[in-house]
Amino acid sequence: MRLPIDIEELLSGHAVENDRLEYKTGWNPDAIYRTICAFANDFDETGGGYIVIGVKEKNGHAVRPVVGIDPNLIEPIEKDMVGFNNLMVPYYQPRLYIENIDGKTILIIKVSPGERRPYKIPEQVTAKQKAYNYYIRYNSSSIIPKGEYERELMDLANRTPFDDRGNDQIKMSDISPLLLHEYLVAAKSSLAELSLADNMESVLEQMDLLEPVPEGWWIKNVAAMMFSENPSRFFKQAQIDIVLFPEGREKNPNNMIEVPPIKGSVPMMLKEALSYLRTNVVKQLIEKRKDDEKSDKCFNYPYQALEEAVVNSLYHRDWTIREPVEITIEPDKISILSFSGPNHTISMESIRKGKSLRSRRYRNRRLGEFLKELDYTEGRATGIPTIQEELHANGSPQATIETDEERTYFLIDIPCHPKFIKKQSTTSKKKAKIDVNDLSERQKMILAIIAEFPSLSAKGISEKISEKASEKASEKTSKKTLKKTLKKIVVTDRTIETDLARLKKLGILVREGGRKEGHWIIELSL
Repeated sequence: MRLPIDIEELLSGHAVENDRLEYKTGWNPDAIYRTICAFANDFDETGGGYIVIGVKEKNGHAVRPVVGIDPNLIEPIEKDMVGFNNLMVPYYQPRLYIENIDGKTILIIKVSPGERRPYKIPEQVTAKQKAYNYYIRYNSSSIIPKGEYERELMDLANRTPFDDRGNDQIKMSDISPLLLHEYLVAAKSSLAELSLADNMESVLEQMDLLEPVPEGWWIKNVAAMMFSENPSRFFKQAQIDIVLFPEGREKNPNNMIEVPPIKGSVPMMLKEALSYLRTNVVKQLIEKRKDDEKSDKCFNYPYQALEEAVVNSLYHRDWTIREPVEITIEPDKISILSFSGPNHTISMESIRKGKSLRSRRYRNRRLGEFLKELDYTEGRATGIPTIQEELHANGSPQATIETDEERTYFLIDIPCHPKFIKKQSTTSKKKAKIDVNDLSERQKMILAIIAEFPSLSAKGISEKISEKASEKASEKTSKKTLKKTLKKIVVTDRTIETDLARLKKLGILVREGGRKEGHWIIELSL
């Protein structure tokens, strides 16, 4: 059986937080099974953990080179584990992996959150007299829960996060071999070496993406979130909507540009949404100092802050709510709205301060694990601090967070750097006020196409307009008259170039870079 993640990434602590890792120099079943029980109970809903046998630990980190274990002990350990697994109440079976590193053999026990929590295990699995206890993780230790902790553990019975639940609607054909393979390569998993055409079920099983049921298995929701090309089939409104208000939502709500909805797997949506923001929204200002060769640089929005906010909107959203993630771009801020809101374990005071939102319960723990493997997240409760740190380093005001008492939504406003707002204000005074509604239908279509495909040339835009017009015409026109209709709706490159020139003259469009490698930017100061 192959480890789903790269062993080097695991030992470095990059792939998994330290409190989800425990190192053992040798096979000590009493202590190891207490930890297995604690990880299976997953009290803080962080995704279980890993026990690495044959590795010394110092200050929470693996000591290299590893100590290793005698390969001759592996078979007896596997036999021991069969008996010890039967001591878990209810029954639980962790996964055992054999890895070679630093020229030595080590064992890795992967413990996923149990589906029949809570679990208990004898304090000493090797003792004749067995005293059963529940165990949970507290920081980096496995402890017996007392009082309120014990009551909370009992409440976890049959409460599995939505992303980790099996879904009888998801079929094997819904999982894209291409998307899955791309992930395994990016995660440096040895599973990438297997042919998914022949081993899809085995790979999903080893990745803990199948839930056993009497009929066989159900594919878990997170598999469709990550590896389905069309997850909206299972999670309605699983998309990102981007809307631009050039004059501001309140000042002129009718003057807006809607970008076509961004759909697909979570990695696909993140890639496309972030690419749009980087290309069309993020700008840099360089100001040279007087009597100094150095210059001051700042961005209207630091990209890292936007990335964290967009990732968080998908990571922490409630996938059962039929609402999209909405990104609204105004002259003075970018707002990102998702449903539902932060967990009730986070106080309203912490939300108002907007510094760090540390929750005892994570809505989509498995999704978070996959996103961390792709370097989209750093770890638990790091998103908001990263956003604020990036804004501070850029000289921007702090982001603000809003929700209601019922925690039905999460809204983060990321402010534009003051220098860009001042620049927009100065520029707008020099220009005549332009309303998108004053433009021709073709010019509006050009802006919509550029919003989706910012790198297109005039010829490419002309082809896109003709395609869209042809699609509409074919729906409404009979075959007999369709040929004549198509001749009328063809738009020449010269016509598009004339429209682009007008949009540039009005200050609505700006071209950055050359004709071949450049791209269009839709200005917000209209």
